[in-house]
Amino acid sequence: MASASNAKIQIESGQSLKPWESLADAGDHKTFNPSAAILSGATPPEVRPDGVVTGVNLLSPGANADEVNVAAFTAYSGGVLHAVSSGTVSITRPATAVAKVCSITMDSSGALAVVAGTDGSDADFVETRGAAGGPPLIPAGSVELGQVRVTASTPALITAAQILQNGQYTERADFPVFTVNNIGKGLSAETAGETNAYVQFNEALPLSHGTGQTKGIHGRYYIPSFADIAKSQDFVPAETSHSISSTSYYGGATASSSESLGQASFTALLDSGVSDFLVAQKNKTVTVKFFPNRNASGHIVTQGKLGISRSFPVGDQIQAACTITAEVASAEFSS
Repeated sequence: MASASNAKIQIESGQSLKPWESLADAGDHKTFNPSAAILSGATPPEVRPDGVVTGVNLLSPGANADEVNVAAFTAYSGGVLHAVSSGTVSITRPATAVAKVCSITMDSSGALAVVAGTDGSDADFVETRGAAGGPPLIPAGSVELGQVRVTASTPALITAAQILQNGQYTERADFPVFTVNNIGKGLSAETAGETNAYVQFNEALPLSHGTGQTKGIHGRYYIPSFADIAKSQDFVPAETSHSISSTSYYGGATASSSESLGQASFTALLDSGVSDFLVAQKNKTVTVKFFPNRNASGHIVTQGKLGISRSFPVGDQIQAACTITAEVASAEFSS
């Protein structure tokens, strides 16, 4: 009969700061991984996708031929917030009357720059990055503010119709939206990128940079360290439960199901019930590891707000009934 008599529980006992780093594309261009497997929730991670932070409709026709005015804005690049003053840039026209796309950008140093696309073979534009007559691939760390599309080789005033911005043409830090999972899904992950901690966008990012990569995604976070809870018992992970309800109709019934995430819980025996480290963590977001066998590597990770209900019996050990209110289900790991 299997039992957990040799189990142990560890709780987050400290954190170390991981400075800004580039998160790795997991391969689907929407899931990005930090170098750490678990991120502390005591101080929420900071994620800064490269892109415009403040400012819309940044581009407008300039007063002279081939000039484009750029309004003041702020943008992230490499985790750094740049405040860019208004300015004017000049585009490059095609050698003949063919399609040419120029991207107006902020480079990685925060300076305005123009990246010229390859001249097309005719006057028709294409949407393929790096293709003739299409928008150029822009350098890693640059932020695209918009595009200017022309088909004439002769210098002339740029018109508003030739400027494309916002939506797919302007890289923003707040779009697409993303979520952060600090612990990952462990053995329940459907993709390798979801096994450990990850940032996931609601749609794949375009491959518009470098030689065909996404824009940069950077993060700064704290890595938890752990210590044993010396006297603990009866761990229950935070797991998803399912319920079903049915609605009757003439001649039959139809069913619907719903899910709910339960609290994790465990009991700990305390020394004083006042100055214990565990008591000092109450009402804080903590990460807890449970090892069913303290001599094996398999474990369950749970992260959430710690609740404590203490009891001080006359003839027994002071103890705390602990709950962890998690935002995501506990995750199982083999190592």
